[in-house]
Order: sequence, then structure tokens, then C-alpha cells
Amino acid sequence: MRTAYSVETVRAAERELMARLPEGALMQRAAAGLAVACAELLGRVYGARVVLLVGSGDNGGDALYAGARLARRGAGVTAVLLSPERAHRGGLAALRSAGGRVAQDAPRDLARADLVVDGIVGIGGRGGLRPEAAQLARAARESAPVLAVDLPSGVDADTGEVSGEAVRADATVTFGAYKPGLLTDPARERAGALRLVDIGLTLPPEAAMEALQHADVARLLPRPSAESDKYRRGVVGVVAGSARYPGAAVLAVAGALRGGAGAVRYVGPAADAVLARFPETLVHAGPPDKAGRVQAWVIGPGIGDESDALEDVLASDVPVLVDADGLRFLTPRRVRERGAPTLLTPHAGEAAALLGRGRAEVEAARLASVRELARTFGATVLLKGSTTLVAAAGGPVRVNPTGTGWLATAGSGDVLSGATGSLLAAGLPALDAGSVGAYLHGLAARRAAGREGAPILASEVAAHLDAAWRDVTGCQFSREALRPAGERGGHQGEPGVRRACMTARPRHA
Repeated sequence: MRTAYSVETVRAAERELMARLPEGALMQRAAAGLAVACAELLGRVYGARVVLLVGSGDNGGDALYAGARLARRGAGVTAVLLSPERAHRGGLAALRSAGGRVAQDAPRDLARADLVVDGIVGIGGRGGLRPEAAQLARAARESAPVLAVDLPSGVDADTGEVSGEAVRADATVTFGAYKPGLLTDPARERAGALRLVDIGLTLPPEAAMEALQHADVARLLPRPSAESDKYRRGVVGVVAGSARYPGAAVLAVAGALRGGAGAVRYVGPAADAVLARFPETLVHAGPPDKAGRVQAWVIGPGIGDESDALEDVLASDVPVLVDADGLRFLTPRRVRERGAPTLLTPHAGEAAALLGRGRAEVEAARLASVRELARTFGATVLLKGSTTLVAAAGGPVRVNPTGTGWLATAGSGDVLSGATGSLLAAGLPALDAGSVGAYLHGLAARRAAGREGAPILASEVAAHLDAAWRDVTGCQFSREALRPAGERGGHQGEPGVRRACMTARPRHA
């Protein structure tokens, strides 16, 4: 499992380690890892042209020391000092001693660069870039691949928020621990491929953010035993669809049938459409409390203005997943009154309505929004979007590392709700069900879209859930399968820093 820690936690760990090391040793560790990543990006160091954008903090020192290492290997390294009087003295001396130089004509140097290293602002920075730095960042982006030191300058390390102009990197080398902002949009999209450099920090067991990997998901997935029958494996009830939206019922049931429970019980007006596609489904006209025993309920996709069934489901003593139309009728008080777990699965627009604010505000502060929703409703919340986040009040937030932009298609959320509800019925806690459901859903979408990426249907995502399940449980870890189809790089760094970045666009000639 990947873990991310707050700036405060990382800084405390750095102070504890520096007290036990010779002065400057920690920065040298970081610089060594950064230099290796630069070399991989360049492919050939000797004769390459590297430009360092150097701010006044420790990130600037890291960049200068890494530049010195590259210069000793024959690279032409030039430092653009944004605050010359505050540049790291030791790093600048090391660069000059190794043959590097300070830029006299930054635009000219940037135009000729093979690689630009962003060391402008560190993890303690707040707000967007200042005008001079923003101008350099734009010029860098137009000239060569950009490698960020610890995080792209101008983004918030703790929240992923971007309140002004920020560096857009092809890759980011981060030290000691991932930071939440590197895994959360809108900052994540600016980080490119990630590489974590271990500098020896001792970190607490509980992180601010977690990202499941194949092994974590495989461990959590339900598996039937020899004594299992369909009821022991769990029955998920699905309340979805209407005369206007019968397809929502079909898609939610499709996801549920692939989600690990032993049976799916459908309640609603789209029984004929559901049975025509999935004769395995148990159907009932309703109300939900008369439909038979279930271990979890999914309610909301396509139900329109029907709220009676929602109250019936919320009154049950089993876990409930509420999605789509069902979210419109929720109040924090009603959810908090429940004795059983509740999982809410809004997209940004629905989350904005629940919080009483604009959609743009939620999208700009996704991490803060999912935490606030979980706290306000006393529920687990799965906030869908470019980075899907799953949060329970008081614990770490999980970020989903799988998915593709092709998932932005009608009905894909219905499939996710069904699959996640099935995992709830199979016995997974709400946080795990939401995390695993999103992970498999994202893998299935990548499979459906193919390696090169292509438009997909929600029904195709459902059809690939079994293959995604086998990918995970069979331990057939495919780095290419985990790379977002059709996207440059990959925010988890699985493709490798050099391949992800250097194939993004031709190297400057």
C-alpha cells in the first residue's frame, strides 16, 4: 500500500533524522536520488543540457547538488536563480566547483535545454507562483521535459489544491514519503510520473492518505469456501431504475453480479429489463422491506423522484450504499441516525449539492470536500472523479490509483455502485468496499478501453470486472495495465520515470 503523509509529519521526521546525521547528509541523499532520476530521463548525461530553476528553499539546494552530480558526469548544467542572494550557498558552490554555471540569459538557456529541473518552491509553499517564476515555468514547459523536486512548484502539498499558476511537470521525484497533494487532483495531474526516493525517514503507522495496490486488493476480496452457498456469500439488494431510466437498473445489477456477493435481489419497476439481460437476478416489485433478506442495499441510480424506497432502505439494519438520485433526499441527521454503515458515492456535482456550494469549489478542493462530507454525514464517502477519493470520518483518506478518462461515460457510476454494494454484502467494511470497488472498476475500464485508449460503454466496464478481478487475485501485475490508457505517464510512476516522460513529447533538439 502506498501511503502519503502531511507536510507537518514529514518535517518532524526530517528534523528527527537530521539530529542524528552529519550536517547536510540528508540533502545529499535527496540530491543523489534526484540526480539518478534526471539521468534516467536524459538517457545520456554526457553532453546533455540541464537547466535548474532554483528558489530560495531546500528544494533549490537539492536541485543545485543534483546539478553538481550531473555536471561531474559531463552535462552542461545551468542554474536560473530566482533569488540570487538567498540561493543555497553550499549547493551553489558545489555546482560551480563541478563546472556548472549561473544563467545570464535564462530564456536562451531554457530554449536549448534537454531537461528542466523545477526547484522553485518546496513542500511548505502556499499559493500559486509569483509572476517571474510563473513566466519561467511556462517557458520551461514549452522547451523540454520538466522534472519537479518533491512536488511541482505552486501546488499545495497537503491538499492538492492549485490556487494560482503552478508548474506542470512530466515527472516528480519526491523524498521520504508521498504527499497527499501528489495523489489528488488538481495537483496530481501536474505531477506526472512519480518516483519516491527513500531518505531514511521514520514515519508513523497512520498516514494521511493511502492508495491500495494489487496485493492489498487481493487480500480484501471475498473468496467462497467449500461450505459457501449463495446466501452465505451475501445477498445485495438493488433499488434502481424507473420508467424513464430502466438502463440504470440494468447497469447497477450488472455491477452487482460481478461484485462478489452470492446473489442479487432487484427491487423496482425495471424488472423485465433486468431479467432480459440477467436471468440470475431475484426480482421483487417492492417495497424493499418486503423483498426478502439482504446483507446490503444499493439505492439511487435512476430512481428519479421516488423517495419512499429510500426511507425504507435507510430504516434497515444492514449497510446501505446511496448513489445518484438517492443522494438528493438525504440529510445528515437521517444518515447519522442509522445504526449500520452508510456509504455515499457522489460525483462532484452531487457532492456540491450535499455541501451547499458550487461544483467548481468541490473540484478545486476535492480532499477537503470528501473529508467534510464524511464528517458531516457520519458516513463513508466515495467522491468520484478524476481522482476518486474514499473517506471515513477520522481516518486516512484512500485515493484510487486506477481508472481512465474514458470512464466519464453515462452509466459507469451505476456499475460502480452495484459492484461496491455487492462487496458490502459480502462482508467488507464500507471503507474497504468503496476502495476495492473503485480499484476494480478502474482496472475494468482500462481493459475495456485497451492499451491505446478508446471510447467505452458502461456495460463494457461491467463485462470486464471479472478480468480485473482475475488480474488482482492471480497476482499478474501488469504495469502497462495500470497505466491510464491514452494518458501521458501515470501518477503512480508505474511505467518508470524515463519511459513515462520521454515519450510524452520529442526531446528538444
